[in-house]
Amino acid sequence: MTAVLKREIRSYFSSPIGYVCVAVLAALYGLFYFMVMARGSSSFIPSFVYSTMFNFSMLVIPIITMRSMTDDQKNKTDQILLTAPVGVTAIVIGKFLASFFVFFLASTLGLLPAVAMSFFSSPSWGEILGNYIGTMLYGGAMISIGVFISSLTISQIIAAIGTFAVSVFLMYVDALASSVNNAVVATVISWLSFSSRYSVFTQGLFSVSSAVFFLSVMSVFVFLTARRIESRRWN
Repeated sequence: MTAVLKREIRSYFSSPIGYVCVAVLAALYGLFYFMVMARGSSSFIPSFVYSTMFNFSMLVIPIITMRSMTDDQKNKTDQILLTAPVGVTAIVIGKFLASFFVFFLASTLGLLPAVAMSFFSSPSWGEILGNYIGTMLYGGAMISIGVFISSLTISQIIAAIGTFAVSVFLMYVDALASSVNNAVVATVISWLSFSSRYSVFTQGLFSVSSAVFFLSVMSVFVFLTARRIESRRWN
């Protein structure tokens, strides 16, 4: 798994994808922090910076994950991985962690302006860290879904569009639940809501049940991706 992880991280940063994704998110964090500083109050950081950056972060994830599985299928290098002395699940976990590392790096760089501001103001670190942890968990779940979608196609564009569609659906699923008249369907849709579980963290609270939910989503989609790759091995 470690070898796969290192290989994938190198591939991200041997092409423009890794640098562009990290640079874009870091630049946007810097821009919104600058706008907060212009207002003269650090209290706007959680409500303005992170609420805005959450949407941008979710939109960058399809770009991060679109090549995770498609490149190996397109270049036929997946056969080398499948015959390597490493389990399929370890391969998938390595690729998932590599994609997550790019997202983690960009999001963590977004904390640096808050650290700098803490020298001359008092940011609400409880809410900031809550938003950060919630973004990591939500992003990790979306990355696992994106990696799974990329295993279904050899086209990076299709993988990116598919992940983008799922991301948008999950961001607005609460509105869909409120518009459904059937109580059972509305309950099921609400249970699938990522946003309601993420919103707990934005209040500066840590929810064990929400964290377990996101970690469970990651585990399920890593498992499904491994089974998808395993089926190609036998074919």
